[in-house]
Amino acid sequence: MSIPIETVRTKDFEMRFFRFGTGEKTLVILPGLSVQSVMGAADSVAESYAVLTEEFTIYLFDRREELPEDYTVRGMGRDTAEAMKALGMHDVYLFGASQGGMIAQVIAIEYPELVHKLVLGSTSPHISAEQYSVIEHWIRMAEEKDRVGLYLDFGREIYPPAVFEQFRSLLQTAGESVTDAELARFIILARAMQGFSVTEELDRIQCPVLAIGVFEDAVLDSDATMEIAEKLDLHPNFRLYMYIGYGHAAFDTAPDYKERILRFFRD
Repeated sequence: MSIPIETVRTKDFEMRFFRFGTGEKTLVILPGLSVQSVMGAADSVAESYAVLTEEFTIYLFDRREELPEDYTVRGMGRDTAEAMKALGMHDVYLFGASQGGMIAQVIAIEYPELVHKLVLGSTSPHISAEQYSVIEHWIRMAEEKDRVGLYLDFGREIYPPAVFEQFRSLLQTAGESVTDAELARFIILARAMQGFSVTEELDRIQCPVLAIGVFEDAVLDSDATMEIAEKLDLHPNFRLYMYIGYGHAAFDTAPDYKERILRFFRD
């Protein structure tokens, strides 16, 4: 049976999410920037996180439905926190990947009561001009409505070469299905990353943190994860793990990634 997509409503916006798993503890997953919403891949996501489903009831949130033109990552964090509170959440286990990791940092900093433990995957505490250049290239392709080119370039940047070649035809087919509305939404979400920075606020994070990076991260660079590690070096419950050879999307490609998250949450 397909996992149903649900909607949480606050006084200011609506946000879609799906949930799976039967565990007593609550895990919230915040995905990264994508050309199309991950809501369409709920069953595949649930399958990939199967190792966590006995211990956790897992919620995966989309971004809000109606996007402000001047949306920011910090705004995404505040909106997601409001959605979590509207569902009665507190003291959750939180995993954010890439842009989702930036959102997760905002939540952990500004809403410490919501987060029990935090995992940050392939993310950054800020967006530098060099980091934004990759994103800006994607924005230009979206503006030019180069759907297939955008999907292929996105895949080329986030996956190792062998994985990209394996999925090239699937990425091309997916690109052909992208609508104008999805391109417009992608542009707003991508532009929201410009100027993002919580670097000087990381010491406000109170919960245990695991940062997982990749040395060959072609999108945000491994230095971003190392900067998180430097800022949280004196945090009594901070851990760092770096992958080699799995690309920016190691959260999808590294076979032991979910088990690593589970071990950290269990400790």
